[in-house]
Amino acid sequence: MASEGVKEYRTIRDIAGPLIFVEKTEPVSYGELVLITLPDGTVRKGQVLDTSKDIVVVQSFEGTRGMDKSCAVRFTGDIVKLDCSPDMLGRIFNGRGEPIDGGPRIVPEERRPIIGSAINPAARAYPREFIQTGISAIDGMNTLVRGQKLPIFSCSGLPHNDIALQVARQAKVRGTGEEFAVVFAAMGITFEEANYFMKDFERTGALERAVVFLNLANDPAIERLITPRMALTAAEYLAFEYDYHILVILTDMTNYCEALREISAAREEVPGRRGYPGYMYTDLATIYERAGRIRGKKGSITQFPILTMPADDITHPIPDLTGYITEGQLVLSRELHMKGIYPPIDVLPSLSRLMKEGIGPGMTREDHKQWNDQMYAAYAEGVELRGLVAIVGEEALSERDRRYLKFADEFERRWLNQGKYEDRDIEYTLDLGWELLAILPEEELTKIERKYIEKYHPKYRKKKAEEEKKEEAESELTKR
Repeated sequence: MASEGVKEYRTIRDIAGPLIFVEKTEPVSYGELVLITLPDGTVRKGQVLDTSKDIVVVQSFEGTRGMDKSCAVRFTGDIVKLDCSPDMLGRIFNGRGEPIDGGPRIVPEERRPIIGSAINPAARAYPREFIQTGISAIDGMNTLVRGQKLPIFSCSGLPHNDIALQVARQAKVRGTGEEFAVVFAAMGITFEEANYFMKDFERTGALERAVVFLNLANDPAIERLITPRMALTAAEYLAFEYDYHILVILTDMTNYCEALREISAAREEVPGRRGYPGYMYTDLATIYERAGRIRGKKGSITQFPILTMPADDITHPIPDLTGYITEGQLVLSRELHMKGIYPPIDVLPSLSRLMKEGIGPGMTREDHKQWNDQMYAAYAEGVELRGLVAIVGEEALSERDRRYLKFADEFERRWLNQGKYEDRDIEYTLDLGWELLAILPEEELTKIERKYIEKYHPKYRKKKAEEEKKEEAESELTKR
């Protein structure tokens, strides 16, 4: 509702896509909330996208179908806000922050503007604590830490949504009794996908500690631009007002960027690479940089954005710019997916730049860093040898090369591959990796200190277990 004294304008000059160009006589602010009254009395909401001396560009959240130049436009003097309360947990909203789960509207403790700002670098606390997702490929070799932004680079048809749901179900902060919750924002998804998400959340009980925002493919593209900001506003409220540790999952950022390009084209802006606006880097940064930890605050926001790479091209502007802003990436492989491996995370091009801060004694285990280096090197060599086998045949390989080839196969079949509902703890992930490293001769484990080999290598662990069993037997005989 517009406040008293707010003028109504009937000076629409043009309508293009989701944009309305209004001639005005008084100043309005960027981001201001707009009410548009159609000839049949229907009222739709919009937002000021651009303003100049003579023209205001308004983006309609519910599309412009049915609108004409006779529509009335009112500038409310307010901006788009989200009703915030701890009662958001366990609720499902549309992309505009309205409940769609049949429950009542949120009674807000606070109404927050969704246009938040990046965390001040001077106020940031460095991301450190380990988050266990239960997925070996992430926990073991691309560790996620609190306050990090670690995107998934996927391809069309790959199970990135299943991975997102698995992370949402299983993510936990080890060794603390601190609250942990998930804010899940889906953008441009089909009704079938939305139904799949909601049923999975409800069936597994993950919904109790989640806030879900769903923007469907048939919803206006402009709504896609506010959905992640709604989600991040909810995350900031829960993290920094109620000390929750929040994991924000954003899927699919490609749909978000396509909406950004659509709006840019409607505004007739000069396009950048592949038709995307030149300010897309800045726009994405306003989303990604809202993750992190703040000194003096117990809560934290960790981001897990997911994007599908158009034409499987990792150099496409969307993954390219995302990689610059975020702290690593998890790259999904079509080849691994075709082999029936889940999750098909290719650990070779994947990277977690903050992994070293979240592993080691007191966080995961003392051998983790050197174990990771050895696993990576051995798998990389095994994959390289597959190319050689295609040329000269396996018979031409040495015994050493055959062992590396076997390691690569077992790495994918036993270590990388796991069930969608299989929640592995970090000790299981590390111990399983040691079983694979036992395939290689000990002298090949050049990246691991001898003390760790003697402590965690299956051969020595077995020997130690046998010695302990023998000592127990001898002790029993002595007592008799």
